[in-house]
Amino acid sequence: MTRSWLFTSESVSDGHPDKLADRISDQVLDSCLELEPRARVACETLLTEGLVVLAGEFRLAREADLERVRDELESLARDVLRNTGYHAGFPGIDPDRCEVLVRIHGQSVQIAKGVDREGGALGAGDQGLMFGHACDETPERMPLPIQLAHRLMRRQRELRRLPEFAWLRPDAKSQVSVRYANGRPAQVETVVLSTQLQGEISDAEVESEIIRHLIEPVIPESLRAPEMRCLVNPAGRFEIGGPQGDTGLTGRKIIVDTYGASCPHGGGAFSGKDASKVDRSAAYAARWVAKNLVAAGAATRCTVQLAYAIGRPDPVSIRVDGHGTQQVDEDRLEQAVREVFDLTPAAIIRDLDLLRPIYAATAAYGHFGREEPGFTWEQTNRVDDLRTALRL
Repeated sequence: MTRSWLFTSESVSDGHPDKLADRISDQVLDSCLELEPRARVACETLLTEGLVVLAGEFRLAREADLERVRDELESLARDVLRNTGYHAGFPGIDPDRCEVLVRIHGQSVQIAKGVDREGGALGAGDQGLMFGHACDETPERMPLPIQLAHRLMRRQRELRRLPEFAWLRPDAKSQVSVRYANGRPAQVETVVLSTQLQGEISDAEVESEIIRHLIEPVIPESLRAPEMRCLVNPAGRFEIGGPQGDTGLTGRKIIVDTYGASCPHGGGAFSGKDASKVDRSAAYAARWVAKNLVAAGAATRCTVQLAYAIGRPDPVSIRVDGHGTQQVDEDRLEQAVREVFDLTPAAIIRDLDLLRPIYAATAAYGHFGREEPGFTWEQTNRVDDLRTALRL
């Protein structure tokens, strides 16, 4: 008997207000890491009509560097807005005229003491639980719905930079519903694409152009259901967008950032946080572990959970779930992970080279499933070690 169900994931554009906030926060982080690779950063951004607010806790070795960062934050936020396509005279968030408020301060000395332990060990920057996931549905070992949703948003960015698509504005969202049969993706049944507009183009033209030039180039014909639905701006004309239409906040798109709800999420956001915060670094490590397990043939679908206590280096728990696809007992999977991977914060930072200013690139279109420079957690460099440990 064939078991069938629908699963849906969404993505948002780099000009969506929440993604603008994430991107500004990660650009701030990168600026700090360029000054000092071991900088401690927890930066939050809020955007609304005519206003950007930057807040957070920072620690740099030299007070002069902290003041330099403070002085540069306003221009940095304005540059991100401009580079995204928000320009002078843009309704709601003119990068030249909007107000930018900066409210940053030093990191708590108690947190700093817990993280930087005696003897050079690095404790977790916070308590929490993190999840990593991998599967064999796509070459990137990511779930198909979230990968397609991200590709639609990347395509929207490409189009809006072309003169013939000047009517596209930066704010957009996608949603993809995939029919699964016996646990495998079979066909795409519905695509939802909402995109901000400008100019005199009619709604009918918008629908036709979006289907022809955005949706069809992304969704392979072999994956389209016979009656695949394309819902373009289903709420009607979409002109008021960006921070004028909706407040943006760092860390509010955590499912978009990860696996499109194909696995649990620990609740911690990534953007604006340096690698001493295991919310981010251990989530990257969990993806690294899960992807290597799938690449090694240990399972076709795998979810890894890690948990930490603030100030302590070793994870308080490691859990590997093969979702019934594992080739060996899950206890053996967990033991192999402990043998092959050092999951203390210091080792994660070392093995994934996380002290570099690489984070602005992660803040839109997902943190996972991207074979790009700097995305070291996408390596499958522990496959042989895992096969040896598991006797595969």
